[in-house]
Amino acid sequence: MQEGTIARLMDKGYGFIRREGQSKDLFFHSSELQNVAFNDLREGDKVTFEEGQGMKGPQATNVSRA
Repeated sequence: MQEGTIARLMDKGYGFIRREGQSKDLFFHSSELQNVAFNDLREGDKVTFEEGQGMKGPQATNVSRA
């Protein structure tokens, strides 16, 4: 599992995770959330996740609040 911080949340049920040492934030979709609702997340929250391949490139999977 990797760790990161919620960088941005979008109204349509997705957002981006900032990873230390990486210049590009990682996309995540609310369908990949584990044990937390999308509406309960806030920018700046610490999360754990796995990195997978989505239809449009790399994305976070199995996202949980740390």
